Amino acid sequence: MDLGLKDRVYLVTGATRGLGLATARELIADGARVVLTGRDADTASAIAAELGPGALGVGADNADPATAARLIATAREHFGRFDGVLISVGGPPAGPTADITDAQWQTAFDSVFLGAVRLARTAATELTPGGVIGFVLSGSVREPIPGLTVSNGLRPGLAGFAKSLSLEVGPLGIRVIGLLPGRIDTDRVRELDGLSGDADAARERNSATIPLRRYGTPEEFGRSAAFLLSPAASYINGVMLPVDGGALHGI
Repeated sequence: MDLGLKDRVYLVTGATRGLGLATARELIADGARVVLTGRDADTASAIAAELGPGALGVGADNADPATAARLIATAREHFGRFDGVLISVGGPPAGPTADITDAQWQTAFDSVFLGAVRLARTAATELTPGGVIGFVLSGSVREPIPGLTVSNGLRPGLAGFAKSLSLEVGPLGIRVIGLLPGRIDTDRVRELDGLSGDADAARERNSATIPLRRYGTPEEFGRSAAFLLSPAASYINGVMLPVDGGALHGI
């Protein structure tokens, strides 16, 4: 199936590793062009060089109020257009409520929540009919994840914002979607498994709760994201889609 991605231009944040990178790869493989960002400009440029001429790497901090407008302007200047954004940020610090400081909450809020809101809000004013705004969220939108208090607090709020935004920009022909990754085999998830003291046992235990009985691959997530960002998904709007092997089934 042709996803209709050829020559479309997307901005993907947090794309030097993990789910953002997997999505950028799939978009480019289907003919799209991508401005990918990461905190370190050199790393972003190196990743873009690996992906080929359809990618441009840019250093960016989502917490910086100037970032949103700068990134969209960069997409237009380098590739000539701007068709959508996938907002992906690194996971906030893990730990129970008592261990998270005010400073950690504030840092996570500025980057994970406010930075994402600012980028989506700016994109909404720049996109034309057929444009799309995507969020990489978490299964914590539906069900709190033990030990991830900050994510449990911020991700559901972003999902609520995304749904509200979809109602506001839908009449303009702009879609808003969210993806809720479960146990995808990324560095972040392996790090979380390691917090238990026995990563292999944690993986086995978590896999047993997933109907498919395994962790997903970044490539599987990337393909799902690329489809939802593409014109092939032109009538999918305002949804928060679990990409988790069925772990949230029935919730």
